[in-house]
Amino acid sequence: MPVVSPSRRSLGRAISLGVLVALATPMAWTADAAAASLTLYSGQHEQSVNMLVADFQKRTGISVKVHSGEGPEIANQILTEGKSSPADVYFTENSPELMLLEEHGLLAPVDPKTLAEVPAQYSSPSGQWVGVLARENVLAYNTAMVPAAQLPASLMDLAGPAWKGKIGIAPSDGDFLPVVSAVAALKGRDAALQWLKGLEENAQTFDDDEGVVAAVNRGAVAAGIINNYYWARLAQELGKAAMHSAIYHFPNHDVGAMVNVSGAAILKTAKNADAAQQFLAYLVSVPAQTLLAKANVTFEYPLHPGVAANPVLTPFDQLQPPPIGIAKLGDDGDAAKLLREAGLL
Repeated sequence: MPVVSPSRRSLGRAISLGVLVALATPMAWTADAAAASLTLYSGQHEQSVNMLVADFQKRTGISVKVHSGEGPEIANQILTEGKSSPADVYFTENSPELMLLEEHGLLAPVDPKTLAEVPAQYSSPSGQWVGVLARENVLAYNTAMVPAAQLPASLMDLAGPAWKGKIGIAPSDGDFLPVVSAVAALKGRDAALQWLKGLEENAQTFDDDEGVVAAVNRGAVAAGIINNYYWARLAQELGKAAMHSAIYHFPNHDVGAMVNVSGAAILKTAKNADAAQQFLAYLVSVPAQTLLAKANVTFEYPLHPGVAANPVLTPFDQLQPPPIGIAKLGDDGDAAKLLREAGLL
Protein backbone atom coordinates (compact mmCIF):
# COMPACT_ATOMS: atom_id res chain seq x y z
CA MET A 1 0.00 0.00 0.00
CA PRO A 2 1.85 3.10 -1.17
CA VAL A 3 1.33 5.80 1.39
CA VAL A 4 2.39 9.43 1.48
CA SER A 5 1.86 10.21 5.15
CA PRO A 6 3.38 13.32 6.68
CA SER A 7 2.62 13.94 10.34
CA ARG A 8 -0.63 15.72 11.27
CA ARG A 9 -0.17 19.36 10.36
CA SER A 10 -1.74 22.58 11.51
CA LEU A 11 -4.17 24.52 9.37
CA GLY A 12 -1.77 27.43 8.96
CA ARG A 13 -0.50 26.56 5.49
CA ALA A 14 -3.98 25.82 4.16
CA ILE A 15 -5.30 29.13 5.48
CA SER A 16 -2.35 30.99 3.98
CA LEU A 17 -3.33 29.48 0.63
CA GLY A 18 -6.87 30.78 1.04
CA VAL A 19 -8.89 27.68 1.94
CA LEU A 20 -11.55 28.21 4.54
CA VAL A 21 -12.86 26.38 4.39
CA ALA A 22 -25.14 -9.69 10.05
CA LEU A 23 -23.14 -8.50 7.04
CA ALA A 24 -24.81 -6.08 4.70
CA THR A 25 -24.09 -6.63 1.03
CA PRO A 26 -21.62 -4.08 -0.32
CA MET A 27 -21.64 -2.88 -3.92
CA ALA A 28 -20.83 -5.81 -6.19
CA TRP A 29 -17.15 -5.97 -7.02
CA THR A 30 -16.15 -5.77 -10.67
CA ALA A 31 -14.91 -8.89 -12.39
CA ASP A 32 -11.54 -7.30 -13.19
CA ALA A 33 -11.08 -5.84 -9.70
CA ALA A 34 -7.58 -7.28 -9.42
CA ALA A 35 -6.46 -5.01 -12.24
CA ALA A 36 -8.09 -1.89 -10.84
CA SER A 37 -6.56 0.85 -8.72
CA LEU A 38 -7.49 4.22 -7.28
CA THR A 39 -5.87 7.27 -5.72
CA LEU A 40 -7.23 8.38 -2.37
CA TYR A 41 -6.66 11.89 -1.06
CA SER A 42 -7.21 11.64 2.69
CA GLY A 43 -7.80 14.22 5.39
CA GLN A 44 -8.87 11.53 7.85
CA HIS A 45 -6.73 10.04 10.63
CA GLU A 46 -4.04 7.85 9.10
CA GLN A 47 -4.57 4.93 11.49
CA SER A 48 -8.21 4.63 10.44
CA VAL A 49 -7.48 5.06 6.74
CA ASN A 50 -4.66 2.52 6.75
CA MET A 51 -6.92 -0.04 8.43
CA LEU A 52 -9.75 0.56 5.95
CA VAL A 53 -7.51 0.53 2.90
CA ALA A 54 -5.85 -2.74 3.93
CA ASP A 55 -9.24 -4.42 4.38
CA PHE A 56 -10.63 -3.00 1.14
CA GLN A 57 -7.61 -4.16 -0.84
CA LYS A 58 -7.87 -7.63 0.67
CA ARG A 59 -11.57 -7.90 -0.17
CA THR A 60 -11.39 -6.51 -3.71
CA GLY A 61 -7.89 -6.74 -5.09
CA ILE A 62 -8.15 -3.05 -5.96
CA SER A 63 -4.92 -1.26 -5.08
CA VAL A 64 -5.16 2.09 -3.29
CA LYS A 65 -2.54 4.82 -3.31
CA VAL A 66 -3.00 7.18 -0.36
CA HIS A 67 -1.99 10.83 -0.16
CA SER A 68 -2.57 12.17 3.37
CA GLY A 69 -2.67 15.61 4.92
CA GLU A 70 -4.81 18.05 6.88
CA GLY A 71 -8.36 18.13 5.48
CA PRO A 72 -8.55 21.82 4.47
CA GLU A 73 -5.06 21.64 2.98
CA ILE A 74 -6.02 18.65 0.84
CA ALA A 75 -9.22 20.41 -0.24
CA ASN A 76 -7.10 23.39 -1.30
CA GLN A 77 -4.81 21.07 -3.25
CA ILE A 78 -7.79 19.64 -5.13
CA LEU A 79 -9.03 23.14 -5.92
CA THR A 80 -5.57 24.10 -7.19
CA GLU A 81 -5.17 20.94 -9.26
CA GLY A 82 -8.63 21.31 -10.78
CA LYS A 83 -9.19 19.06 -13.77
CA SER A 84 -5.61 17.82 -13.53
CA SER A 85 -6.03 16.28 -10.08
CA PRO A 86 -4.93 12.63 -9.91
CA ALA A 87 -7.34 12.03 -7.02
CA ASP A 88 -10.22 9.62 -7.48
CA VAL A 89 -11.61 9.85 -3.93
CA TYR A 90 -11.45 12.49 -1.19
CA PHE A 91 -12.09 11.22 2.36
CA THR A 92 -11.97 13.84 5.08
CA GLU A 93 -12.89 14.60 8.68
CA ASN A 94 -15.31 17.50 8.33
CA SER A 95 -18.26 18.16 6.02
CA PRO A 96 -17.38 21.81 5.20
CA GLU A 97 -14.36 20.66 3.20
CA LEU A 98 -16.63 18.47 1.08
CA MET A 99 -19.22 21.22 0.73
CA LEU A 100 -16.49 23.53 -0.56
CA LEU A 101 -15.60 21.11 -3.37
CA GLU A 102 -19.29 20.50 -4.09
CA GLU A 103 -19.89 24.24 -4.48
CA HIS A 104 -17.03 24.41 -6.98
CA GLY A 105 -18.57 21.65 -9.09
CA LEU A 106 -15.69 19.23 -8.60
CA LEU A 107 -17.59 16.19 -7.31
CA ALA A 108 -19.43 13.37 -9.06
CA PRO A 109 -22.75 11.92 -7.88
CA VAL A 110 -22.51 9.04 -5.44
CA ASP A 111 -24.31 5.81 -6.29
CA PRO A 112 -27.82 6.05 -4.76
CA LYS A 113 -27.44 2.58 -3.22
CA THR A 114 -24.39 3.83 -1.32
CA LEU A 115 -26.17 6.97 -0.14
CA ALA A 116 -29.04 4.82 1.12
CA GLU A 117 -26.73 3.00 3.55
CA VAL A 118 -26.62 5.98 5.96
CA PRO A 119 -29.30 8.47 7.13
CA ALA A 120 -29.70 11.21 4.54
CA GLN A 121 -29.03 14.09 6.97
CA TYR A 122 -25.38 13.01 7.27
CA SER A 123 -24.60 13.17 3.54
CA SER A 124 -24.55 15.83 0.83
CA PRO A 125 -27.97 17.40 0.30
CA SER A 126 -27.48 16.88 -3.44
CA GLY A 127 -25.89 13.42 -3.31
CA GLN A 128 -22.35 14.58 -4.11
CA TRP A 129 -20.71 12.86 -1.13
CA VAL A 130 -21.61 10.31 1.54
CA GLY A 131 -21.27 10.56 5.31
CA VAL A 132 -19.12 7.82 6.84
CA LEU A 133 -18.47 8.61 10.51
CA ALA A 134 -19.54 11.17 13.12
CA ARG A 135 -18.12 12.62 16.30
CA GLU A 136 -19.20 15.14 18.89
CA ASN A 137 -17.65 18.38 20.00
CA VAL A 138 -17.13 18.22 23.78
CA LEU A 139 -15.37 19.95 26.65
CA ALA A 140 -12.51 18.01 28.24
CA TYR A 141 -11.98 19.09 31.84
CA ASN A 142 -9.54 18.28 34.63
CA THR A 143 -11.65 16.76 37.39
CA ALA A 144 -9.41 18.16 40.15
CA MET A 145 -9.62 21.70 38.75
CA VAL A 146 -13.24 22.02 37.66
CA PRO A 147 -16.04 20.81 39.96
CA ALA A 148 -18.97 19.37 38.03
CA ALA A 149 -21.21 22.13 39.39
CA GLN A 150 -19.02 24.74 37.67
CA LEU A 151 -19.16 23.26 34.17
CA PRO A 152 -20.59 25.77 31.69
CA ALA A 153 -24.16 25.57 30.48
CA SER A 154 -23.06 26.64 27.01
CA LEU A 155 -19.99 26.76 24.82
CA MET A 156 -20.56 30.50 24.63
CA ASP A 157 -19.88 30.84 28.38
CA LEU A 158 -16.20 30.03 27.82
CA ALA A 159 -15.69 33.58 26.52
CA GLY A 160 -16.72 35.01 29.88
CA PRO A 161 -14.37 36.30 32.61
CA ALA A 162 -14.92 33.24 34.82
CA TRP A 163 -12.86 31.19 32.34
CA LYS A 164 -9.93 33.56 31.93
CA GLY A 165 -6.70 31.53 31.87
CA LYS A 166 -8.58 28.25 32.30
CA ILE A 167 -9.44 27.16 28.76
CA GLY A 168 -7.38 25.53 26.00
CA ILE A 169 -8.17 25.67 22.27
CA ALA A 170 -6.48 24.76 18.99
CA PRO A 171 -7.60 27.52 16.59
CA SER A 172 -5.23 26.43 13.81
CA ASP A 173 -6.50 22.83 13.85
CA GLY A 174 -8.91 22.00 11.04
CA ASP A 175 -11.38 20.56 13.57
CA PHE A 176 -11.90 24.00 15.14
CA LEU A 177 -13.23 25.60 11.95
CA PRO A 178 -16.62 23.81 12.00
CA VAL A 179 -17.13 24.92 15.61
CA VAL A 180 -16.66 28.54 14.54
CA SER A 181 -18.95 28.01 11.55
CA ALA A 182 -21.62 26.49 13.79
CA VAL A 183 -21.50 29.43 16.21
CA ALA A 184 -21.78 31.88 13.33
CA ALA A 185 -24.65 29.95 11.74
CA LEU A 186 -26.67 29.67 14.94
CA LYS A 187 -25.75 32.87 16.80
CA GLY A 188 -24.82 35.24 14.01
CA ARG A 189 -21.48 36.54 12.79
CA ASP A 190 -21.21 39.36 15.31
CA ALA A 191 -21.85 37.01 18.22
CA ALA A 192 -19.30 34.56 16.83
CA LEU A 193 -16.68 37.30 16.59
CA GLN A 194 -17.31 38.46 20.16
CA TRP A 195 -17.11 34.86 21.36
CA LEU A 196 -13.77 34.37 19.62
CA LYS A 197 -12.44 37.64 21.05
CA GLY A 198 -13.39 36.36 24.49
CA LEU A 199 -11.51 33.13 23.81
CA GLU A 200 -8.50 35.11 22.62
CA GLU A 201 -8.53 36.83 26.00
CA ASN A 202 -9.16 33.67 28.03
CA ALA A 203 -7.46 30.78 26.29
CA GLN A 204 -4.10 29.13 25.96
CA THR A 205 -3.64 27.98 22.36
CA PHE A 206 -2.24 24.68 21.14
CA ASP A 207 -1.32 23.30 17.74
CA ASP A 208 -4.01 20.61 17.72
CA ASP A 209 -6.67 18.85 19.75
CA GLU A 210 -4.18 16.24 20.91
CA GLY A 211 -2.21 19.04 22.56
CA VAL A 212 -5.35 20.45 24.17
CA VAL A 213 -6.52 17.20 25.75
CA ALA A 214 -3.02 16.30 26.97
CA ALA A 215 -2.70 19.73 28.61
CA VAL A 216 -6.06 19.32 30.32
CA ASN A 217 -5.18 15.87 31.58
CA ARG A 218 -1.88 17.03 33.12
CA GLY A 219 -3.45 20.16 34.62
CA ALA A 220 -1.79 22.78 32.42
CA VAL A 221 -5.29 24.13 31.70
CA ALA A 222 -8.56 23.39 33.44
CA ALA A 223 -10.60 22.58 30.33
CA GLY A 224 -10.38 22.46 26.55
CA ILE A 225 -12.59 22.34 23.46
CA ILE A 226 -12.01 19.09 21.55
CA ASN A 227 -13.71 16.39 19.50
CA ASN A 228 -14.72 13.44 21.66
CA TYR A 229 -12.35 10.88 20.18
CA TYR A 230 -9.21 12.69 21.28
CA TRP A 231 -10.04 12.06 24.92
CA ALA A 232 -10.85 8.40 24.23
CA ARG A 233 -7.58 7.94 22.35
CA LEU A 234 -5.60 9.50 25.20
CA ALA A 235 -7.35 7.21 27.70
CA GLN A 236 -6.50 4.22 25.52
CA GLU A 237 -2.87 5.31 25.39
CA LEU A 238 -2.35 6.20 29.06
CA GLY A 239 -4.71 3.83 30.85
CA LYS A 240 -7.46 4.62 33.35
CA ALA A 241 -5.12 5.26 36.29
CA ALA A 242 -3.35 8.07 34.42
CA MET A 243 -6.51 9.90 33.39
CA HIS A 244 -7.17 12.98 35.48
CA SER A 245 -9.82 14.34 33.16
CA ALA A 246 -13.28 13.62 31.82
CA ILE A 247 -15.44 14.85 28.97
CA TYR A 248 -18.52 17.01 29.33
CA HIS A 249 -21.37 16.94 26.82
CA PHE A 250 -22.95 20.37 26.46
CA PRO A 251 -26.67 19.93 27.25
CA ASN A 252 -29.92 21.17 25.77
CA HIS A 253 -28.82 21.09 22.13
CA ASP A 254 -26.20 23.75 22.74
CA VAL A 255 -23.97 24.80 19.87
CA GLY A 256 -21.07 23.25 21.80
CA ALA A 257 -22.54 19.77 21.28
CA MET A 258 -22.40 19.93 17.49
CA VAL A 259 -21.85 16.67 15.65
CA ASN A 260 -19.18 16.70 12.93
CA VAL A 261 -19.50 14.36 9.94
CA SER A 262 -16.60 12.70 8.16
CA GLY A 263 -17.40 11.90 4.56
CA ALA A 264 -16.09 10.75 1.22
CA ALA A 265 -16.56 11.93 -2.35
CA ILE A 266 -15.57 10.98 -5.88
CA LEU A 267 -13.90 13.61 -8.01
CA LYS A 268 -15.69 14.45 -11.24
CA THR A 269 -12.35 13.95 -13.00
CA ALA A 270 -11.68 10.53 -11.42
CA LYS A 271 -9.87 8.23 -13.81
CA ASN A 272 -10.99 5.16 -11.88
CA ALA A 273 -14.61 6.03 -11.17
CA ASP A 274 -15.87 2.44 -10.91
CA ALA A 275 -13.24 1.54 -8.30
CA ALA A 276 -13.99 4.83 -6.52
CA GLN A 277 -17.70 4.00 -6.31
CA GLN A 278 -16.79 0.61 -4.87
CA PHE A 279 -14.58 2.24 -2.25
CA LEU A 280 -17.37 4.57 -1.11
CA ALA A 281 -19.79 1.63 -0.98
CA TYR A 282 -17.25 -0.22 1.16
CA LEU A 283 -16.81 2.70 3.59
CA VAL A 284 -20.49 2.67 4.55
CA SER A 285 -20.91 -1.11 4.50
CA VAL A 286 -21.48 -3.09 7.70
CA PRO A 287 -18.04 -4.79 7.50
CA ALA A 288 -16.15 -1.50 7.28
CA GLN A 289 -18.28 0.29 9.84
CA THR A 290 -17.97 -2.65 12.25
CA LEU A 291 -14.21 -2.77 11.73
CA LEU A 292 -13.96 0.87 12.76
CA ALA A 293 -16.33 0.52 15.69
CA LYS A 294 -14.49 -2.46 17.20
CA ALA A 295 -10.99 -1.08 16.80
CA ASN A 296 -9.66 0.97 19.71
CA VAL A 297 -8.27 3.45 17.22
CA THR A 298 -11.01 5.59 15.75
CA PHE A 299 -13.53 6.24 18.56
CA GLU A 300 -15.94 7.80 16.07
CA TYR A 301 -19.58 6.91 15.59
CA PRO A 302 -20.44 4.62 12.65
CA LEU A 303 -23.28 6.06 10.58
CA HIS A 304 -24.64 2.78 9.22
CA PRO A 305 -27.82 2.05 11.20
CA GLY A 306 -27.50 -0.97 13.43
CA VAL A 307 -23.72 -0.85 13.79
CA ALA A 308 -22.99 -0.17 17.45
CA ALA A 309 -20.35 2.38 18.37
CA ASN A 310 -17.33 1.55 20.48
CA PRO A 311 -18.68 0.91 24.02
CA VAL A 312 -16.44 3.60 25.54
CA LEU A 313 -18.54 6.23 23.74
CA THR A 314 -21.78 7.73 24.96
CA PRO A 315 -24.53 6.14 22.83
CA PHE A 316 -25.17 8.21 19.74
CA ASP A 317 -28.90 8.48 20.42
CA GLN A 318 -28.15 10.11 23.78
CA LEU A 319 -26.27 13.05 22.28
CA GLN A 320 -28.00 16.41 22.10
CA PRO A 321 -26.61 18.21 19.04
CA PRO A 322 -27.84 21.66 18.01
CA PRO A 323 -30.34 22.09 15.16
CA ILE A 324 -27.83 22.67 12.37
CA GLY A 325 -27.70 20.62 9.20
CA ILE A 326 -24.94 20.03 6.68
CA ALA A 327 -26.13 22.80 4.37
CA LYS A 328 -26.50 25.37 7.15
CA LEU A 329 -23.04 24.57 8.50
CA GLY A 330 -21.70 25.38 5.05
CA ASP A 331 -18.14 25.38 3.78
CA ASP A 332 -16.18 27.17 6.55
CA GLY A 333 -15.78 30.07 4.13
CA ASP A 334 -15.86 32.73 6.84
CA ALA A 335 -14.47 30.79 9.80
CA ALA A 336 -10.79 31.57 9.24
CA LYS A 337 -11.62 35.24 8.61
CA LEU A 338 -13.36 35.35 11.98
CA LEU A 339 -10.40 33.71 13.66
CA ARG A 340 -8.06 36.29 12.13
CA GLU A 341 -10.30 39.18 13.14
CA ALA A 342 -10.32 37.90 16.70
CA GLY A 343 -6.52 37.64 16.79
CA LEU A 344 -6.46 33.84 17.07
CA LEU A 345 -4.60 33.27 13.79
